[in-house]
Amino acid sequence: MDVEYHTDDAASRIAAAIGEPARARMLYCLMDNHARTSTELAVVAEVSPSTASAHLNRLNTEGLVKVLVQGKHRYYSLKSAGVARVLEGLSALAGVSGGKFEAGTPHRLRAARTCYDHIAGALGVALHDRVNALGWLSKGFAGEDNSYNVTPKGAKAFGGLGIDLEEIRALRRRLAFACLDWSERRFHLGGALGAALLRLALKRKWVTQDLDSRALLITNLGRRELLAQFSIHV
Repeated sequence: MDVEYHTDDAASRIAAAIGEPARARMLYCLMDNHARTSTELAVVAEVSPSTASAHLNRLNTEGLVKVLVQGKHRYYSLKSAGVARVLEGLSALAGVSGGKFEAGTPHRLRAARTCYDHIAGALGVALHDRVNALGWLSKGFAGEDNSYNVTPKGAKAFGGLGIDLEEIRALRRRLAFACLDWSERRFHLGGALGAALLRLALKRKWVTQDLDSRALLITNLGRRELLAQFSIHV
C-alpha cells in the first residue's frame, strides 16, 4: 500500500512538472537529443532567464532532465530515452480525436524526424513495418507486448548493414520496442536498435539532421539505399 502511494505521489509530481507550458516547451525542444543552455531554453519557453533556471531546477529534481557543466556553461538535455517516450506518448494522446485522424504536423517533420535518438515520422514507421515484414524481429517476452527480440535472420541482416548487435546488447537499455509515433499514430522502432539505425543512416548520409529542429532530410543517396536495403520508396 505504501509503495502504491509513493508511486502515485511521484507520478503526480512528474505530471505537474511536465504540465506547466513553459516547462513543456523546454522538454519538447530537447526531444532532438541536443543539449541546450538555460539561456537558449528561456528563449524557447518565452520566459526570463531567472524563471527558466527555476523551471530547469524543477525538471532536474523530478528526473526529467540532466545537466552537464562545461566551463562557465550548464547544458541541459533529457534525462533518458524513457522521458522521450513519455513525451512522444503525450503528443499522440493530445492529438487523439473521435473523428478520422488527419495529421497537422508540418510536412518535413512528418516525413522524417528524430524521436530522441531514433527515427520517427513516416520514415521511422516504414522502417519499423519493413523490418517486421522481413522477419528480422520477433515479439519480446511475455508482459512486454511492445518489445522485440532480433531473430537469427535479423541478426545476419543487421550485421550486414554494419550494426554490431553484441555491442548494443551490452548497453544498459532495452534492445528494441515499438514506440508510438505522434504524427503517424502508428509505431516506429525505438530502443538501442532504433538508435543504431539512426546512427547508421547519419553516418552513411542517408539522412541529414536539421540543426534547428528535429527534422531529418532524406538525401538522394538515402532514397536509393532505402529502396535497395529495405525496399522502401520515399
